[in-house]
Amino acid sequence: LTVFTIGHSSRTLAELADLLEEHGVKVLVDVRTAPRSRSNPHFNRESMGGELPRLHGCQYEWMGRELGGLRKRNKALAANDGWENESFRGYADYMQTPAFAAGLQQLLQLARAKQPVCLMCAETCHWHCHRMLLCDALEVHGCQVRHIMQRGKAPLAHQLTKFARVHGTTITYPAAAQQQEAGSDAAG
Repeated sequence: LTVFTIGHSSRTLAELADLLEEHGVKVLVDVRTAPRSRSNPHFNRESMGGELPRLHGCQYEWMGRELGGLRKRNKALAANDGWENESFRGYADYMQTPAFAAGLQQLLQLARAKQPVCLMCAETCHWHCHRMLLCDALEVHGCQVRHIMQRGKAPLAHQLTKFARVHGTTITYPAAAQQQEAGSDAAG
């Protein structure tokens, strides 16, 4: 099961549609918590829902409520202290919740039924976005995740975060694992 990701950045809607078409995407899943853009209003939820199917024949789904970023840290959890970035730590904590598990299952069902799907957020680079953590979860659920970067280039294969610890389909990002990874990177 292949799942693509893309960041809309400052592209035009036509450029985004061309990239989706190049990779045969049938459904664009918007994982922005706030599905709007002041600087790029063509990426507002209302515009996307009407224009994307018209331009590309691609279905648009918003799943920001279930899978969007901007999550608060759960200070009772220490399992994700490997993230120095508070935003990523908050999302990693959210990944431990039943709400995330339900949203992920909904996404997996959609991906199986409407192959292929593509996750979209605003950031061009997935490593600057909560998509990176969401893609870790998809990978441990058996998906092959590919990041669409630019036209005419093969999408990048997702690499599980180096200091992630996987137990079944649960992922944590402990500080000890991050420190071990940093030490091995410096030594190698």
